[in-house]
Amino acid sequence: MNIVTTYAWTGSGYVVPSATAKAGVLAMTRSLAVEWAKYGMRHNAIAPGPFPTKGAWDRLFPKEMSDKINLESRVPLKRVGHHQELANLAAYLMSDFSAYVNGEVVTIDGGEWLQGAGQFNQMDAITQEEWDFLEKIVRSNQKKS
Repeated sequence: MNIVTTYAWTGSGYVVPSATAKAGVLAMTRSLAVEWAKYGMRHNAIAPGPFPTKGAWDRLFPKEMSDKINLESRVPLKRVGHHQELANLAAYLMSDFSAYVNGEVVTIDGGEWLQGAGQFNQMDAITQEEWDFLEKIVRSNQKKS
């Protein structure tokens, strides 16, 4: 079992050493999954999103910066992960219940990765009145065709 991150396959600003290392771990995980499967060994990884720890969070996101960097707002579920959720996933992937899972990365981030990946995900800020306005524009253009 390895721990990677979603930016292992995309890269990200401000984390070059981490992204490089995690990309290597991801390639190793998938390579070993194929190479060592014949010995009955499985290799998988977990890509966690924000799971706060006091030491890391206090250093990375001091209270003075909390108004500029709000990780919960980037997660569609509007919360950070609980450590028990991460432990449950790891236990499952290590158990016989996932005996056919090999070479996979399971992302556990409340949808943060997908939120950042979509071109139109910022449209969730559009109000109902704005959606109604957009619908009128679309429907009027359809009538003209």
